[in-house]
Amino acid sequence: MHTSFEQQLSSKYGSLSAKLKEAADFIVANPVDAATRSLRTISKDAKLSPATFSRMSTALGYASYEDLREVLRAGIERRANSFSHRVETLQQRHQDGDHDFQTQHIIDCTANLQTLGDTLDQDMLNASVERLHNARRVLVVGALGSTGVAEYLTYMASFIADNWSMASRMGASLASGLVGLSDADVLIIMTKPPFATKAINAAQEARKAGAFVIVVTDTHTCPALVHASAYFIVPTDSPHFFSSYASTLVLCEIMIGMLAARAGDPARARIADVESRNRRLGEVWGD
Repeated sequence: MHTSFEQQLSSKYGSLSAKLKEAADFIVANPVDAATRSLRTISKDAKLSPATFSRMSTALGYASYEDLREVLRAGIERRANSFSHRVETLQQRHQDGDHDFQTQHIIDCTANLQTLGDTLDQDMLNASVERLHNARRVLVVGALGSTGVAEYLTYMASFIADNWSMASRMGASLASGLVGLSDADVLIIMTKPPFATKAINAAQEARKAGAFVIVVTDTHTCPALVHASAYFIVPTDSPHFFSSYASTLVLCEIMIGMLAARAGDPARARIADVESRNRRLGEVWGD
């Protein structure tokens, strides 16, 4: 299976019944147990019937619960084998008594980036970049904690394209940005718990208008996913009181890097022009 359980769940979570969502949530919270323990034991721990897990598996597109377990096992093994080599030094420091915040945060961010690399859907990423390249307009929506990252994404894109804008910027209404969207356009939504109402509403409105909607979030329960044409579930584990945006920033930089490579000579010419004007206008230090 090339599609991870998280990806499969994210695309269909909104259509599940309450009981099936409960079963899926239990697996998300206990992936190792679900991959290694019997269905009878998992059902007992979750206080749900084995049939509920079987129905949930079928609803997500698996032939059986056992097929779902195989996907979980493969994902856990892939992440464990890769992560163990990359963070061994940091973990050893932590085990030796170095429990400071700095160390733990670095461990978590490293793990987040590794998980992003292991689970990133390359086909979905390629399709998204292609739509961005061909879009008439690209509108970016980010609110609350996602505002800064949305600004950064739009800023990077401004070097290589002139058709990107950020919704609700500097007091502008969200509605004014959404007016006129069509199937020629792309809307990028960034939202994480607690979800910003305007981000969810924007996804719904844009999808109704036929736009290609890209959702970046960190959980399969995000309400915007039901409106997504493409989506990316990024890991955000952190000892902070808020979610880490490190992997989200890396995903944004990957998308812009791929877009710049796809854009070719026009992008290089635009970047050179932007840099030249920056110097003439005195926006950057130096000559």
